[in-house]
Amino acid sequence: MTTITMHPATLRKSPHRGGSRSAKANRRRAVGVPAMLHQHLLLSEPAHDLWVEGRLMEELSIPDDKRTRVEIIGGEIVVSPGPLVDHAFIISDIQEAFSRRRILDADFPWRTVQVVDFNLPRIGDGYIPDLVVLNADVFEAAARQRLRNLTADQVGLVVEITSKATAADDREPGRQRARPTKWNGYAHEEVEFYLLVDRAPNKALATLYSEPNPARGLYLDEQRWKFGETITLPEPFGVEIPTEDWLTWEK
Repeated sequence: MTTITMHPATLRKSPHRGGSRSAKANRRRAVGVPAMLHQHLLLSEPAHDLWVEGRLMEELSIPDDKRTRVEIIGGEIVVSPGPLVDHAFIISDIQEAFSRRRILDADFPWRTVQVVDFNLPRIGDGYIPDLVVLNADVFEAAARQRLRNLTADQVGLVVEITSKATAADDREPGRQRARPTKWNGYAHEEVEFYLLVDRAPNKALATLYSEPNPARGLYLDEQRWKFGETITLPEPFGVEIPTEDWLTWEK
């Protein structure tokens, strides 16, 4: 059986399978926290195989509206809506910073691409990062091969921007999510740099994780910037990203 977690905004697209709302979800709704519906499903094939081949949404009877994200995080299927405008604004800011760097240096090799599938074959997960940064030649080769997803050996930097209901999936494991998160997954796959932009009002923080330990699935080093400070990405990027206009999510 495979566990699937669905964000409330996606429940109208829920799989036509059995399952009931958990007591925990009802408690979360009662205290004003977005409730997550948890179901246990029997799939026709392993979830990771279906995800890699682009067939998992169909297996779950979820319409492909080009916005809903279906990911496998810590072995659990997570269904969530696409980002809102204030979330996308930060993505755009980061992309613009890389574009400015490229204008100043014609030999600057790095390109950015949004919401591309990222395969983690070592652990059987599959993510859809907000942004990935990769070498222009690698990007072109992947496009010419019409690859369905990218892997860690093709990527220099991964960016995740938190949303209220799914922030625990992006952060280090903790009280809200004890199971492995994307933070663990990226480290397991040896993604060299992971930039986490945490939009929680009590955080308003960007953290660059580096020095992954693939055996333990964790990062050994980090740098932090509060919203309002300028992020300085180290070499091989050498990109500065202003954050003074970045917004936290609504309380």
